[in-house]
Amino acid sequence: MAILVTGGAGFIGSNFVLDWLAQSDELIVNLDKLTYAGNLDNLAGLEADARHIFVKGDIGDRKLVAKLLSEHNPRAVINFAAESHVDRSIHGPAEFIQTNVVSTFTLLEEVRTYWANLAESEKTAFRFLHVSTDEVYGSLEKDEPAFREENQYRPNSPYSASKAASDHLVRCYHHTYGLPVLTTNCSNNYGPFHFPEKLIPLCILNALSLKPLPIYGDGQQIRDWLYVRDHCSAIRRVLDAGKLGETYNVGGWNEKANLDVVRTLCAILDELYPRADGQSYATQIAFVKDRPGHDRRYAIDAGKLERELGWKPVETFETGIRKTVQWYLEHQDWVQNVTSGAYQHWVGKQYGS
Repeated sequence: MAILVTGGAGFIGSNFVLDWLAQSDELIVNLDKLTYAGNLDNLAGLEADARHIFVKGDIGDRKLVAKLLSEHNPRAVINFAAESHVDRSIHGPAEFIQTNVVSTFTLLEEVRTYWANLAESEKTAFRFLHVSTDEVYGSLEKDEPAFREENQYRPNSPYSASKAASDHLVRCYHHTYGLPVLTTNCSNNYGPFHFPEKLIPLCILNALSLKPLPIYGDGQQIRDWLYVRDHCSAIRRVLDAGKLGETYNVGGWNEKANLDVVRTLCAILDELYPRADGQSYATQIAFVKDRPGHDRRYAIDAGKLERELGWKPVETFETGIRKTVQWYLEHQDWVQNVTSGAYQHWVGKQYGS
């Protein structure tokens, strides 16, 4: 028995691989292109683990994908592989279209061919689980109900548009070809191994370096925050018991404004790693020009996942964010290894000097 995980060296993917192998001896074949956000340091503890086979490669490489499927005969494919940062998609949308649309299509084609040639019992048991985002639903007004699976897609950035396209491809491969697919749309993840271009790890890193903590606009953009290991448990549950062709929203039931998130980070750092001058890290908060087309609010209704499959998150925002801050304090060597000169240049370009 084996599963093929794509993008398994990235933030969510590596957490999933580690959690999976902490609970199962089933082989994981891990295919990752190792772009800037893919990091083998995330998987350092698995170097000698025979249950984990890492392959550097692209989901758009048809021959490689076909080879891996043929050699390892996986019972499931879990697709984390994606370009996933809104800011980067605004500066360079082409990579997002290539990876999230064209390469996802290529992966689906190879998986469809593989699945069609399985024995009948294996075909029935096989699953393709596509990991997507709540951003495909667009933006909510303050008093609108949270996103449900039936919401109309209204993507507002090149990133979310590319993920919406991939969701539609996955859906049509089920309805046209019968491929046994499942889709999850998650809210904002946070936790260990998060590349420090995103809000929470960026602000932790900048706080410890006594640099400004950049907040877009007025900081009142609201997101639903999901601890990454809760997300991993939801994916396992959907893989085990999800209804074929269905979409499941995964959220933490934690709507927070960006400014409140950063203030919470500062308060935890003030307690766990106080500044030498006695001042609060909150004095480093700096408001910067808002990004183009910035969605105002996301909120996930994860009720379907709880009603039908019995899943709900374990962590509150308060418990999850404390664990996250503690992890970064204890793994500053990991941060130093991933924040290359290219990363520093990009942060300067995005947020200004």
